[in-house]
Amino acid sequence: MTNNQISGLELWQWYQQARVAARTAEIDPFEVNWLLQELSDVDPLTLRLGSYSSDSMIALKQPWPEITQLWQKRIQQRIPVQYLVGVTHWRYFTLKVAPGVLIPRPETELIIEIALSATEINPQLRQGHWVDLGTGSGAIALGLAEVFPQATIHAVDSSPEAITWAQTNAKQLNLDSRIHFYSGSWWQPLTALQGQFSGMVSNPPYIPSTMITGLQPEVALHEPHLALDGGEEGLDAIRHLVETAPLYLKSGGVWLIEMMAGQGEQVTQLLHQQGSYIQIQVIADLAGLDRFVLAYKK
Repeated sequence: MTNNQISGLELWQWYQQARVAARTAEIDPFEVNWLLQELSDVDPLTLRLGSYSSDSMIALKQPWPEITQLWQKRIQQRIPVQYLVGVTHWRYFTLKVAPGVLIPRPETELIIEIALSATEINPQLRQGHWVDLGTGSGAIALGLAEVFPQATIHAVDSSPEAITWAQTNAKQLNLDSRIHFYSGSWWQPLTALQGQFSGMVSNPPYIPSTMITGLQPEVALHEPHLALDGGEEGLDAIRHLVETAPLYLKSGGVWLIEMMAGQGEQVTQLLHQQGSYIQIQVIADLAGLDRFVLAYKK
């Protein structure tokens, strides 16, 4: 074995040991596959079946000692595997992520389909301006750019680090010409476009402050609290979006957010009380949990 390749036998032996270590640490053993798929040339099916020959040599994208050290960090420090390999997969995209940027979740993928179906009653909404507020890695903005090819997409985040990664992802996917990026707080960089937005989509911070430390260590210790902490009730950012969006949305414009399961009734109440919204509905994710709220501006 050289540092940049490993024999099939050595890889298989380490793979079995790593999966045992994962189970002991209550980590999904499939994450071992994820690590190896990203950092070696082994085929996913071949890896799962162990069907490579023991004397074959497998090329590595990093020296083998570095790869094994990364797995030790996963086990011992609970660093998310997405940060260790530098990428995550979301919808049809491979997105670069790093500490300081929230890792986009699979359950959030559905928000793009909801935005698309929300425009069926008025296909004109698929044009014009759309915004992803709190864009993080840029996932939602990229999804909107894909399903609304006639629209201009805007992406805002208060973290300059997040905006840098979002721009990197847009460029890598050749969508950078379709999306405008802004470092700022919510609508603040977009005052020149008041009343012109066809839709607003957001995955804002929605976890109550007191719950943050009780989250999985991968989240509580390593993901940015700025993107998680929604204040005392978890509704600070959502309340702000309820209050401010009517100034920016055109009549009939889409208001769509992700929330924590159990917040639907409160968010619906906030929208009713504000008075500018119609057709308010709570939508479940694929696991059957209330996850999204959709409304339209009067």
